[in-house]
Amino acid sequence: MPLFSSTLELPVPAAEAFAWHERPGAFERLSPPWMPARVLERSGGIRDGGRVVLRAGFGPVSRTWTAVHRDYRAGERFVDEQVSGPFARWVHTHAFAPRGGGASALVDSVDFELPFGPLGVLGRPYARRTLARLFRHRHAVTRSDLERHREAALPPLKLAVTGATGLIGRALVPFLATGGHTVLRLVRRAAGPGEIAWDPMHRALDPEALDGLDAVIHLAGAPISERWTPARKAAIRASRVEGTRLIAEAIARAKSPPKVFLSGSAIGFYGVRGDEPLDESAAGGQGFVADVVREWEAASEPARRAGTRVVNLRTGVVLSPEGGALAKMLLPAKLGAGGPIAGGAQVMSWISLEDELGAILHALATPSLEGPVNLTAPGAVPQREFAKTLGRVLGRPAFAPLPAAVVKALFGEMGVELLVGGQRVVPKKLLDSGFVFRHPTLEAALRFELGREQH
Repeated sequence: MPLFSSTLELPVPAAEAFAWHERPGAFERLSPPWMPARVLERSGGIRDGGRVVLRAGFGPVSRTWTAVHRDYRAGERFVDEQVSGPFARWVHTHAFAPRGGGASALVDSVDFELPFGPLGVLGRPYARRTLARLFRHRHAVTRSDLERHREAALPPLKLAVTGATGLIGRALVPFLATGGHTVLRLVRRAAGPGEIAWDPMHRALDPEALDGLDAVIHLAGAPISERWTPARKAAIRASRVEGTRLIAEAIARAKSPPKVFLSGSAIGFYGVRGDEPLDESAAGGQGFVADVVREWEAASEPARRAGTRVVNLRTGVVLSPEGGALAKMLLPAKLGAGGPIAGGAQVMSWISLEDELGAILHALATPSLEGPVNLTAPGAVPQREFAKTLGRVLGRPAFAPLPAAVVKALFGEMGVELLVGGQRVVPKKLLDSGFVFRHPTLEAALRFELGREQH
């Protein structure tokens, strides 16, 4: 008998669920952000007895783990077996069964044995709890992704993505690939298989490389959360404005241009606005970020004038422990020092990484969405409430406030605009077009992204 088993009921046929697991990116989608795993080598796939070598985290240490795929039965099952790694034995069976009415069930069964012989038996209860936490996440992602792609109802598309190594891009590429789409990465070096070369600093992008694409999703931009020296500000502006203009002009010159251009943007467009509700009809604000975003969005105009549908993705604070604001907050919050910043009255407009991916797919699939679209959850909160909620999810107190004067001294202009300022952004266009948030409340988003869900 397996030492662990978990069943997921799915509203799709078994063949559809199986196909999702068989596509490139499935492993990346199923790896929780709080239990990081990196693919070091990969050969073949589940169909042909492929092999994968991982570097995976187990508590405070990481280990190399080599596994092979076997016992492939199309639409029914496949097995992952450890060849070498942290377990004395690990055999994971994925079984897919029809349920009638177009539904199915996925049964994950894991037969494992811990190292250290008889002493390993003592660790079985902890191992089962860890597996239960892992598979709750995996099953939530599997169900959500299958539902999202069904709702989008898109044929297989050919897409190009910039910023594929960033926080959003790293998750977006496998999300789109498991949905059956072909994703090409734009890279700043010689292009390999599945890549397109571009050089935004030297305005180099061959329009022919974009011919025949269905869409371009542009997420590239220099990091903004560093102290704003004159050189850093110039890099922030150029990476967004010039890169966007280069792609938009290449789209306009392509013989068979992409039908859709989803171009990154930011809620910084609205400036520091206190508690004023701001939907897409609100005027722009003041400040460095607001000025950059105005130029950034204007740079997409050549594509719009050429007849391509352009969506400017005004993204808020994306929640993920793998990067961005939340990753920086985690250590002090775990130490109980994640208190309010500058009094905590400033409003944080956030979105879970999973809803960010879903919103990008929704924008891709919804012809009525054009121009600026706010990618934020409907539940924006004051920063003090964010700090309190994060502490509750982590089981830690939230004290040790960070005064505004200290923020200004440590971070300068960047700290004043990004940490002390705030805005209450409303995702009106998303909601009006029928988008459904998986994590509409902050606590739900944090619990999912940190693997701290309540049961």
